[in-house]
Amino acid sequence: MKSSMYVRPGTPDDDNREYLPEKIKGSDIVVNENGNNSQPYPEGLMEFHEVLANGVEDEWYEYVPEGYDPARKTPLVLSMHGGLMTGWGQAIYTSWTMVADRDNIIVVFPNAHANRLWTLEGSEREKAACEDMPEELRLCFAAPTPEENHDLKFIFALLEKIKGKYNIDEERIFMQGMSNGSMFTTQFEKYFGNILAGASGAGGSILNLRQFFDRDWKPVNTAGPVPVWETKPELNGMPPWCEFDESITYKYSRLYWQEVNGCHETPQISIVGEDNMAFYKGEKADMVYLDIKNRDHGNAFDEAVLVWDYFFSGLRRKKDGTIQDTGSRTERKGDAFAAAFASGCPKAFWQNEKREMKTAAVKWEKAKYHGLNGGKITRGEYICVPLSFLAEVFEAEYTSQEDGKSVALNLKDGRRIQFAQGSIGCVIDDTMRAMYCEAIYREGELCVSVEWFARYLFHLCASVYEDVVYVTDHHAELSRFMADLIRDILHDNEGLVPLD
Repeated sequence: MKSSMYVRPGTPDDDNREYLPEKIKGSDIVVNENGNNSQPYPEGLMEFHEVLANGVEDEWYEYVPEGYDPARKTPLVLSMHGGLMTGWGQAIYTSWTMVADRDNIIVVFPNAHANRLWTLEGSEREKAACEDMPEELRLCFAAPTPEENHDLKFIFALLEKIKGKYNIDEERIFMQGMSNGSMFTTQFEKYFGNILAGASGAGGSILNLRQFFDRDWKPVNTAGPVPVWETKPELNGMPPWCEFDESITYKYSRLYWQEVNGCHETPQISIVGEDNMAFYKGEKADMVYLDIKNRDHGNAFDEAVLVWDYFFSGLRRKKDGTIQDTGSRTERKGDAFAAAFASGCPKAFWQNEKREMKTAAVKWEKAKYHGLNGGKITRGEYICVPLSFLAEVFEAEYTSQEDGKSVALNLKDGRRIQFAQGSIGCVIDDTMRAMYCEAIYREGELCVSVEWFARYLFHLCASVYEDVVYVTDHHAELSRFMADLIRDILHDNEGLVPLD
């Protein structure tokens, strides 16, 4: 029996910004912070304490849906909390219990053993790299090898206990983590991902690249490929006690799994609202990369549903270790109509493929000079692309005169538009309209603002982040890390490159 997904009303506690206050436990209090929302304490969330490994007591929480049928094999998700949190905190800060109710899966939320922090592989070098962090946080890098990691032993023992307690489908065991829990999940994948059908991490990253790459930038991995979902919220940031460049660690976290899973093809991209998703097909296993516009560190409240519906729901790992995708609840496919451009690049992303243009896109300023005594004010910046390529995208008839300095397009709907070098004006069916900036001439090609072209002429969405623009036929907000990914694609940097 399946039940419908339902959000229960809660009591907001907007005046209390204490981190995960204990009074939330067992209550209907909800906390809201830029998308990192909580739900009322789930009815049916069960707490357990037991000695499972190394002779010490551990704690975990189980959520078993009412529709659970002991006669049927049931998928299992292990959801790992963030640093300084708890298993019950992970349960209320995610929607995994709602997925469990709808699709009859069992979700287990373990507690990290020491200081509410998952133990990660580390060395004195790792600790030295984070010497400014508080002592209790530095202790989470306390296990030089997997054999010395109590939390790994606890998770393996807990997994065996859960399999003995419920009718678990061993082909459908998944792990998901947030922040420190995401880092633990990545560690688990590196060594033991071969027992998982899929894994997902939110807001965490690879901090010490040398623990995941050798000196030739080949991935260090003993478990082999595993289907991976990586979420990097745009405003995620790094903890103040860690001096790491997130733009590098996030990029190399993505590139690590691209290499391990054999994801060498250009991904399909879908940007819906604030969700920026890249779907990679791998020779060995697939990968999904999600960047969430304007979202801070943590689990997005709908992330469990996204991960399950787009990814986990269709994945199986057979007894021989092979990975099967039987078709997820929601199909992973790129936007049907989408084009992306990056300043300085002669390639465009169109129909989920890289396409050559006759000249590179240019980031152009609309400037004010007059009355400023020689000074300059920038009134706008726009990505200008060749009209010859826009004619291809929009199936327009293209003609040019005067060595390409004057261009006319006949659109499919019958409109005729004429552009000229240096003019902000264009003639549309014998009337004049001003564009965002003047048409510019580069290498025999006349270029205009793609933002104006898409919005004004076709009422499309054109979203810009720095020097990258994404055009599509629905509401989409390009985010920081997706812009970086698109930039890499268009500049052919989708691979491991030496660091400075």
